[in-house]
Amino acid sequence: MYQALLSGPDDFDGWRTAARRFALANVAAEDIDWCVAGQAASLLPVDELPPIDPGNAFSVPRAFLELAGIAILNRDEERFALLYNLLLKVRQRPLRMEDQADPLLRRVEALARAVRRDIHKMRAFVRFREVEEEGGVSRFVAWFEPDHHIVRANAGFFVRRFASMRWSILTPETSIHWDGDTLSEGPGATRSDTPASDPIEDVWKSYYAAIFNPARLKQRAMLSEMPKKYWRNLPEAALIPELVAGAQAREAAMIATPPKAPARPSNINVAWKMLREEAMSCTRCHLYQDATQTVFGEGPLDARLALIGEQPGDQEDIAGRPFVGPAGQLLDRALEEARIDRGSIYVTNAVKHFKHERRGKRRIHQSPDTPEIKACRWWLDRELDLLRPRIVVALGVTAARAMLGKAVTISRTRGTPISMENGMEGWVTVHPSFLLRLPDERRREAERARFVDELRYIGERVKAMG
Repeated sequence: MYQALLSGPDDFDGWRTAARRFALANVAAEDIDWCVAGQAASLLPVDELPPIDPGNAFSVPRAFLELAGIAILNRDEERFALLYNLLLKVRQRPLRMEDQADPLLRRVEALARAVRRDIHKMRAFVRFREVEEEGGVSRFVAWFEPDHHIVRANAGFFVRRFASMRWSILTPETSIHWDGDTLSEGPGATRSDTPASDPIEDVWKSYYAAIFNPARLKQRAMLSEMPKKYWRNLPEAALIPELVAGAQAREAAMIATPPKAPARPSNINVAWKMLREEAMSCTRCHLYQDATQTVFGEGPLDARLALIGEQPGDQEDIAGRPFVGPAGQLLDRALEEARIDRGSIYVTNAVKHFKHERRGKRRIHQSPDTPEIKACRWWLDRELDLLRPRIVVALGVTAARAMLGKAVTISRTRGTPISMENGMEGWVTVHPSFLLRLPDERRREAERARFVDELRYIGERVKAMG
């Protein structure tokens, strides 16, 4: 029996070094006792590692290393052995990483999925509360109870996200602290070590109540996304029982009331800024990993007309603003011809991160898939709930799917007003990039003229609504 001693439960570098040495020495998975410093070690005698055969040098696919680096953070006590076993198999047959029917690979991927979900939950549900330290300096303290060993792996996200703040995140096993320059670690803590509340929570509760829409309440989905175990950390959670209890009555009242212009919340400026700030750290799907930044909507918050595009392009991803590239320039010209001031409308995208593939130095646009559209619809719904424009126009099939919650075709839905469940009037038309891609000049001019006519009609309709 051989022993591998790791410095901590998330010591991937230590596991990787030990696993390579064992593999080079042809040690079987069942002959290794994986131990973590500070935890009870095996009482079995430990043998000396056999000599390493230089001729056994090998490499593994990058996909294995990425998967192992995540899966090792899982709390499953068998993870080290499972990963080593998978390493030996991938060493013999690298294409095993593509075999989705392989039971060992599927088990390791399940470990990684649980970790990714926990990482997402930490990013979504950490709430800082302000405390005053000696000298009147503020520090923001948060409490979180992770399911897996994700705290160190998640630290970089919070450093980037809150670089200008002095903060601490306390958990039962370890704590991380940022002073504006240096990240440090400390021992675990208890919930009582965190402050009970702070003044900004009243603002946050007002924001949450403002975006709560009873017509969209799906309790099972809400509990899946925000399990009750996290409610104790969230100031807005105190409002949930009351909001849920009154949702059916509010929805019935909405249905019984004749349609009229939806009222905007009185604190819309604060609520929108908080929503945008929250979206900047979105990890609801994988697209954030390769994008430069979240590209949120922009425009006056009292706009009566909102346009929804597909997703940011290359230039939008760099600038952090929607519709600034070639399609945006075409849209600006079309709006001008339709006598609509772009400064008077709100523009956003169905998907907030740039999806692309790299070809050399170029980043080539890729259309978002259904899971990505569904994940990002959460943000679009919140935007519309806050702004409540009279008319919303979806530019292209991706935007139409996000706006309506189902797949539609442009040809069948174009040119007809759609009554939406949120009380707004929806329209569907082509995306400006469609016009740019048309190779035939005559058809391009005809489609462009039709697009301008649609915008002009919608603009006049908005004015007629008052």
